[in-house]
Amino acid sequence: MVARSLPRALAAVVPPGVATAAGSLLHPDGTGVPASLYLVGIVVAAAAGGWLSGLGAAALSAVGFVFFFTDPRLSFRIGREEQVVSSLLFVAAALIVGALSARAAASRERAVRSEREALLLARVAQRLVSAESLPRALAGVAEVLVEDPSIVRCAIALEDPEGEAPMRVEAGRPAADGPVVSVPIVADGRPTGSLEATLSAGAAVPAARRAVEAVAAQVGVRQAAERKEARLREARDDARASELRAALFSSVTHDLRTPLASIVAGVTSLRADDGQLDAGRRLELLETVAEEAERLDRLVGNILELARARSGALAPEPARLSPDELLDGVLTRLRPRLEGLRVHRVVREDVPAISADPVLLERAITNVLDNAIAHSPPGGTIHVSAAAFGGGVELRVADEGPGIAPEDRERVFEPFVRGDDAGSGSGLGLAIARAIVAAHAGTIRIQGSPRGGAAVVIRLPAAEGGP
Repeated sequence: MVARSLPRALAAVVPPGVATAAGSLLHPDGTGVPASLYLVGIVVAAAAGGWLSGLGAAALSAVGFVFFFTDPRLSFRIGREEQVVSSLLFVAAALIVGALSARAAASRERAVRSEREALLLARVAQRLVSAESLPRALAGVAEVLVEDPSIVRCAIALEDPEGEAPMRVEAGRPAADGPVVSVPIVADGRPTGSLEATLSAGAAVPAARRAVEAVAAQVGVRQAAERKEARLREARDDARASELRAALFSSVTHDLRTPLASIVAGVTSLRADDGQLDAGRRLELLETVAEEAERLDRLVGNILELARARSGALAPEPARLSPDELLDGVLTRLRPRLEGLRVHRVVREDVPAISADPVLLERAITNVLDNAIAHSPPGGTIHVSAAAFGGGVELRVADEGPGIAPEDRERVFEPFVRGDDAGSGSGLGLAIARAIVAAHAGTIRIQGSPRGGAAVVIRLPAAEGGP
């Protein structure tokens, strides 16, 4: 308080003193010049120290004018009647000028303070509406507050009202002994924390409190928005989980029962055979059972992979793989399903090796090829290629089917979403492929094909150490 009052006291005393000395030197025998100097001093005092300094300078100027420049000098007695009138007029003028100057100085102070507060709140709002997490945003708010000259330390604490982790951020000098302003943070109508600011010596406490309260209100709005977004995410996740459960139930009741029914029917026919089935019919039933068992194995494997991906347990065990050998292995295993189709395979000579989990990546490519087989017309050609691309490897599988509309090319990667002509597919293949490719830091997308149909493009980073 003393540090703040001393400059104001000096602003009230020094200008009248200077005006007295200057008046005595410039015009010691008159009153006009000293009066003008005193009025100038009043304006200077108000501008330098505020309205209190201006009024104090006005009072001292009136005293100095009467004491030093009216007859008899160095006395508060006034000898002539006209000097009484002039002295009273000067005192009135000095008080009016002091009041007006003080009012102007106070308005200027308020304008400067309002501008500083508006700038402070704008910077705080900028940090709070950013895409940063709430702890980082609060840390930024604390840093912005301590940049204000009236605040030397700031602490923001959020409590744990809804199961949220409590957090506390601080900024500024750790040892500060100025006045402390503490205001509550309110979100959704309930107190959720506090904002505490330690002010500098001489800071205007009411103005600082208003600024801190405004900042606390903005923090409360951000916290309320964060909670609302969390509730919306939870609701979306619950809705999505319900959809997945319903789709999984549908898949289990249809896609799993279909191959199981074929397997049971085939095995039952073979067990009931009393010699009426010839060798060709028995072989046909055995092939049907084997095909449906493989189909069931792929479907169950995809469901398990989806569960692993959803739980975050999809952890690749990478090994150095040659794209050429990888494609050869997948095409060899799918040869029975590729009957009636042509395969055009191209692997560039400069294609580098990749670092990937062979089992997972083969499943992803198998799912993509299964999708191409399902959409290819009889006698159509499936184009499979591998090439170097941007420091990595691009694997491309294109069919000659009806293609996928641009607006649906992202949607088909969702679980249980099937193409219009996908037959009895489960709608899991591309979803699993995306999860596996993402686990390998790669990307997968669908493009149009120049030959018609759709092209699935997988891009993976090359293995370290070159080809």
